[in-house]
Amino acid sequence: MQTAGEGFSSFIWNMTGGKPILSTGDVPGKTPLSEEMSKALRKRGFKFVGPVIIDAWMQAVGIVNDHTTGWFRRKAVSARLRAARSAPGRGVQ
Repeated sequence: MQTAGEGFSSFIWNMTGGKPILSTGDVPGKTPLSEEMSKALRKRGFKFVGPVIIDAWMQAVGIVNDHTTGWFRRKAVSARLRAARSAPGRGVQ
């Protein structure tokens, strides 16, 4: 990716629309986005990037908040995600 002039961070955030995702409802093992991202990364030579792994990774790094509505920190995390979504060009910090 780097030799092709493509930055990993830009690539990932472009796939999410540039903003963190706040999910609602059930917590899936994979999503259409994680399936799309998995395919795109495999085309670029990445290995061990199946849709379930990508979905877990997106949760771990803060791209998506899949916590259930009863989770004790959901309100605080959701507020940070909403703030990040409203700030152009900024991710969650």
